[in-house]
Amino acid sequence: MSGQPLPLEGVVVLDLTRVLVGPYCTMMMQDLGARIIKIEMPGSGDDSRTFGPFLKDISLYFASINRGKESLSLNLKSPEGKAILEKLVAKADVLVENYRPGTMEKLGLGYDRLAEINPRLIYAAASGFGHTGPDSRKPAYDILAQARGGVMSITGWPDGQPTRVGLSFGDLAAALFTATGINAALYEREKTGKGQKIDVSMLDCQVALLENALVRYQVDGESPKPLGHRHPTITPFQAVKARDAYIVIAVGNDSLWERFCHAIDHPELLEDPRFKTNPDRCRHVGELDTLLADIFKDQDASVWLQILDAATIPSAPINDVERLMQDPQILARDMIVELEDQHLGGVKVAGNPIKMTHVPETGKRGAVPAVGEHSDAILSELLGCDTDAIAELRKSGAI
Repeated sequence: MSGQPLPLEGVVVLDLTRVLVGPYCTMMMQDLGARIIKIEMPGSGDDSRTFGPFLKDISLYFASINRGKESLSLNLKSPEGKAILEKLVAKADVLVENYRPGTMEKLGLGYDRLAEINPRLIYAAASGFGHTGPDSRKPAYDILAQARGGVMSITGWPDGQPTRVGLSFGDLAAALFTATGINAALYEREKTGKGQKIDVSMLDCQVALLENALVRYQVDGESPKPLGHRHPTITPFQAVKARDAYIVIAVGNDSLWERFCHAIDHPELLEDPRFKTNPDRCRHVGELDTLLADIFKDQDASVWLQILDAATIPSAPINDVERLMQDPQILARDMIVELEDQHLGGVKVAGNPIKMTHVPETGKRGAVPAVGEHSDAILSELLGCDTDAIAELRKSGAI
């Protein structure tokens, strides 16, 4: 099993991305075996190298999503740098970029040009608003996608201020869709022999993930509003306050409701007409909340979790990051892994959530590359550049 090749082994990816959308996408591909050649501006590199937190002057923000990649410093504004990229494109399978639309075309490196060099190239572009439409070239950040894509309108508490999801949901959603598109294109290329362009918009991805909010609006004639920790159409499916902490309960159907009422030792709730069915409970959620608050306040969270678990009622603690990193289920799934890095050894990052029969799990991840650390090796191996040629490129500022 240990000798089994990873699914994307042999796939060469030119990674022109920076900050989060693109780097997270290529990190996923690297975890599945792809070779990621991260192309960075000489000297400065990826913008996120300057984002905290820092350890030993190394950005852990950058480290967490760029571990295991190779770094080639390349100035795409120089004729020599541009020529090097074109030569690499001829040998690559995938190119990923997250520039504002039009940037690669200005450099003379748009999809049409690169497809001439390598018709099998899969060119993936992740941007704020996509490569078409009236706002295509507007600048975008995660919070803009969350706002315009409707997510902030349904996040937070009723009558509260607009609330951003507590992580970069706009960026990460686009990274996941871009990786999915790349892998679909790789599969199609096996059948057709042709590459293609993939155009993923952060805004589009937010719309795609609105779940049932779109259809709820069409049924109710009113835009869905924030509900705090409650589910819009299932009750009780929320956080409840035990004596010492909040926990989450998810009573997803009427059968579970029956077991839940017996588990909490309040079978009389089953006879209450306000709570007979899930639609009834949704209509009377305020009254049910008051009753549950009075019931759950008498025991600690750990006691309630044991009671609910024994009755097979879906429930969970609300972990903070410290507790999450100690959760035995998460640890058993190799979701907390350690960087194999001479400077950052011991730093832990998230593992690969995609578990596959032929992909062996490991508790380690590769080192974090310095800007241009692998330039000489890549140019020598892939383009046959000798020492003198590389020195000349460095002297000219191309690398």
